[in-house]
Amino acid sequence: MNTEIRQLLEEVKEGRVSVDDALLKIKTAPFEDIGYAKVDLHRKMRQGATEVIFGSGKTPEQITGIVDVLKKNGQKTILVTRMSEEKAAEVMKTHSMRYDKAAQVGVIGEIPAPSGIGRIVVATGGTSDLPVAEEAALTAETLGNEVTRLYDVGVAGLHRLLAHMEEIMSASVIIVLAGMEGALASVVGGLADCPVIAVPTSIGYGASFHGLSALLSMLNSCASGVSVVNIDNGFGAGYLASMINHMGERTVREIPETGRSTCC
Repeated sequence: MNTEIRQLLEEVKEGRVSVDDALLKIKTAPFEDIGYAKVDLHRKMRQGATEVIFGSGKTPEQITGIVDVLKKNGQKTILVTRMSEEKAAEVMKTHSMRYDKAAQVGVIGEIPAPSGIGRIVVATGGTSDLPVAEEAALTAETLGNEVTRLYDVGVAGLHRLLAHMEEIMSASVIIVLAGMEGALASVVGGLADCPVIAVPTSIGYGASFHGLSALLSMLNSCASGVSVVNIDNGFGAGYLASMINHMGERTVREIPETGRSTCC
């Protein structure tokens, strides 16, 4: 999305940032090697969002060390996913952090104001899907999106979903989370006129195979416009939804010499 580079160049053009200061920012080392991690410092310039810390498998000290590097390099909002309550308690000894126990997500710094082109709707089949749903919702919010939550609107009581047609039809992107047979994604896909991101969850009885049944159902959806992420991957769904919801930031420019157009 390269919006940060574009903003920097606009500031140079308008005289608010000197050429030397802009050059220094662009030339800053692309990553910092702290031994156990190589922290990507240019990811926001390349992709529009800073590096996200995957907490599972990392010690509290390692998480804290990566946070220190990101903050030192000007990152105002830092997202940590799949972090246990015990690890969060240790990290919070040195950094102020909002922590969601169910989603196992920590947010350091202020959640930015929404900057996407529309609203992201997060819908679940049941209450048991909430931990993964909140991971998706908090990820999307941390990346600058307005999020509407529609929880417990599964196909076992379809009228609950149909009572929210206004939210569904006005959404820019919809994330649908469901376990069991995962049918909710197809239903929403058949109602909505926007991209639908399906998240199979590992909720269900024995033959659901810890989410495999829902995954296969979603992959075989007969509704058009439904894409599928991995089982319980709320973060991946929230990140992808944010990318779609920020496509309005891209502009079309003409490449001199060829006359062809490209997005940037």
